[in-house]
Amino acid sequence: MRVKRIFDFLYYNHERYHKDVVVAGKKAGKWVTYSSAQYIEMSALVSYALIELGIQAGDRIATISSNRPEWNFVDIGTLQIGAIHVPVYPSINEEELIYILKESGCRIVFTGNRYTASTIEERKSELPDLQKIICFDDNSNSLPFSEFLQIGRAHPQPEELATRMAQVNPEDIASIIYTSGTTSQPKGVMLTHENHVSNALVAAFTINLNDSHRRVSYLPLSHSYERMVCYTCLYLGISVYYADGVSAILSTLKEIKPHVLVSVPLLLEKVYQGILKKGLELKGIQKVIFHYALRLAQRFELNKEMGWWYNLQLSLARKIVFIKWKEALGGEIIKIITGGASVQPYLVRVFWAAGIPIYEGYGLTEASPLIAYNTEGNIKPGTVGKAIPDVVVKIAEDGELLVKGPNVMKGYYNQPEITMNVIDQEGWLHTGDLAEIDEEGFIKITGRKKEIFKLASGIYVYPEKLEGHLKQSLYISQAYVIGENQSILAALIQPNFDYIKELFAKQGIHFTSNRELINDDRVKSLIESEIKTLNGPGVKENETIQRFALVAEEWTIDTGELTPSLKLKRRVIDEKYKEIITGFFKDNLSNL
Repeated sequence: MRVKRIFDFLYYNHERYHKDVVVAGKKAGKWVTYSSAQYIEMSALVSYALIELGIQAGDRIATISSNRPEWNFVDIGTLQIGAIHVPVYPSINEEELIYILKESGCRIVFTGNRYTASTIEERKSELPDLQKIICFDDNSNSLPFSEFLQIGRAHPQPEELATRMAQVNPEDIASIIYTSGTTSQPKGVMLTHENHVSNALVAAFTINLNDSHRRVSYLPLSHSYERMVCYTCLYLGISVYYADGVSAILSTLKEIKPHVLVSVPLLLEKVYQGILKKGLELKGIQKVIFHYALRLAQRFELNKEMGWWYNLQLSLARKIVFIKWKEALGGEIIKIITGGASVQPYLVRVFWAAGIPIYEGYGLTEASPLIAYNTEGNIKPGTVGKAIPDVVVKIAEDGELLVKGPNVMKGYYNQPEITMNVIDQEGWLHTGDLAEIDEEGFIKITGRKKEIFKLASGIYVYPEKLEGHLKQSLYISQAYVIGENQSILAALIQPNFDYIKELFAKQGIHFTSNRELINDDRVKSLIESEIKTLNGPGVKENETIQRFALVAEEWTIDTGELTPSLKLKRRVIDEKYKEIITGFFKDNLSNL
């Protein structure tokens, strides 16, 4: 069968593979798996219940939940009756949540826990279109999901469902996904069935995986990136296991032994920092071997013949050292696919050397999201690959990357003027990213158009690049670079609190709080020395960090400094640390 609408993926999967495990999640610590037949049955029950509750084509249904199979059942059950799915990040703050539910006019809301359900219930008077709140957890005052399914069982309507499925067209809106931008209020991105399907099929045809493979899912399904990958998995017959929270990722990897990881750079940076930390704890010959292997990896160049002597040493390093890296990821990993932000070149180099290929891609929610990525046999480190089939890219006069293709959104919900600013009269989507395209068609993202700034000297600075450079340090967890219209650059530094506390504890020095840690002169000297090292050879003078301040807060999605895709919210950080930032540029301060 041909896949034209999102729900066609599920029926294609059942017809071709008859999988025993299509999707799985944990309940009370035990895996609960669903076959393709069970997936279809559960999705149908959702559809029957929604029909019974009076939901019509075009109505909006929201889901606010962490990853779990029920999310998928609601997704397919909603879409196959012609309704529109509004997925919302479970970590979103209360005001943004109410804004999204109100603006989109959602009639039904599914929540992952009773706390979210209670929050919405308390503010229901602000949501005139909201008809019912359904909670996946049964211990809630809202309608439990199990009782909601009973509505579907009590009122099966297979003929009505078949009629509605037949009426859904590829051009119909399937989703409204609210982007939580780094500099502005959320906007509802309207994506059609065709948008989603075209993107997932391109990924399926180029990813080189099959129905014998497994993957662990931990990026939020409410993000278009993870959702597209899950549709791709349906098409290819790949079994998907949902990690039971962020803290369970590593244990789930060891348990499930996935063949592919889909990640974002920040998580890879955390994995790499964890590896470095363990290496520093080794003793004697083991420590010597570890650091020798790491130095080999740092010299690795993907598209270059390194010579027989280097290859021999690397082969031994893979058998002795890097095999343990693979074991930490489950032992059967074939590749890592990453997007959401640029990966630092040193990470790509080291993981490839370790025998764990990283394929970097690029996209936007407004493009469903995939625009370009590196594929097997067609990869160039430092780039996000070439534009995917059927998608055309070009560079505007001001350096902005423009995109055209079947993946480009229909527009922003209820915001035609903003839509016209982003999609021009010729149909080009203005990505907001600055980029370069080389003679082979590989795309290099150089920065966000809104985030690039100019020093007093007139030189442009790409803060993301410099922040990534600083985060190479094992002592630095996050960095925020500022200096617009100033003569120097400064940075807010969030230390790697856990590692630094461990390091000092070995010397008998114990910190009772993050605040105490950042005020300690020994810690300040440690970070200062690290920044001076990072300011060293290979760094342009205008890109060196001359002043810095340590922050005691850990930047997270929940506290508002990070977007759900783990990018810095610059507007929030600017406001939160306004006094410190102003103080950076007083003339009486000395530079590093």
